[in-house]
Amino acid sequence: MQRVAVLLFPGFQMMSLAAISAFEFTNLELDEPAYEVSYLSETGGPVPSSFGVTVDTKRFDDPAFDTLLVSGAVGIKLPTTKETEFIRSALAASRRVASICTGAFLLAEAGILDGRRATTHWLLARELQSRYPKIKIEDDRIFIIDGSVWSSAGMTAGVDLALAMIEKDHGADVARAVARKLVVYHRRAGGQSQFSALLELEPKSDRIQKALAHARSNLKNTLSVEELAEAAHLSPRQFSRTFRAETGQSPAKAVENLRLEAARLMMEQGRHPIDVVATETGFADRERMRRAFLRAFGQPPQAIRRNAQREYQA
Repeated sequence: MQRVAVLLFPGFQMMSLAAISAFEFTNLELDEPAYEVSYLSETGGPVPSSFGVTVDTKRFDDPAFDTLLVSGAVGIKLPTTKETEFIRSALAASRRVASICTGAFLLAEAGILDGRRATTHWLLARELQSRYPKIKIEDDRIFIIDGSVWSSAGMTAGVDLALAMIEKDHGADVARAVARKLVVYHRRAGGQSQFSALLELEPKSDRIQKALAHARSNLKNTLSVEELAEAAHLSPRQFSRTFRAETGQSPAKAVENLRLEAARLMMEQGRHPIDVVATETGFADRERMRRAFLRAFGQPPQAIRRNAQREYQA
């Protein structure tokens, strides 16, 4: 049985605890106690969250756990001297140390992110980089594994982090089963963007939303303005004008972003040949997809796949 410790502090964000459900459901899936979770704090006793809900904790002392998860806060929370010492000692005593969201600031203050790749919520990534220039911040990642140190983006990315840990500990089938029970996607790759093409567009009308939903479900189609306008029940001219007014993008650019998002996910999570990925996502051929990847990500599709595999094997 693996021992997981969650470090809490006054004002921690409750969503940090969402990741714990993944460990709970692993126990149910395996029908045995695969994980034992403890909640720790500097003083022990009830610790209030940022929303007022309290969690009973034990005072931390021995840092020898299989996994130490450092919770995040709504804003930036720097550790006390004792918290810093505990986190620093956990790096040597625990198998892995991880941060959820802004918990990365606590790891950074303890010095264990120096020289490592790390991420945090995109809103505070630049602040983390500015305060701790020795860290290699990647602000567009769901989670990052660098040796025994893991870090995740926003609060819900902590669930992806936990599922990745479960997959490493018990295999992909168990992690997939847990994801199904949690009704979450199995599983967003660590290298996947924190941003969603659809969320960035933020269409205001149902008609434009229907057109985008049609595009996302039919990426293999040509997805001409005429096809999208028909899905939106607008004339092509009216559709183009309304689409740009609501999203700030042309329909062609939005479609390319949707294709890129889908293609990147296929490259990170599957073993499909590049030609198949290009066809399934509507790029038609691998060269067109390669050029689009270079424009958007600065890397070709093969590099995206290698980085994802390297991260998983770390």
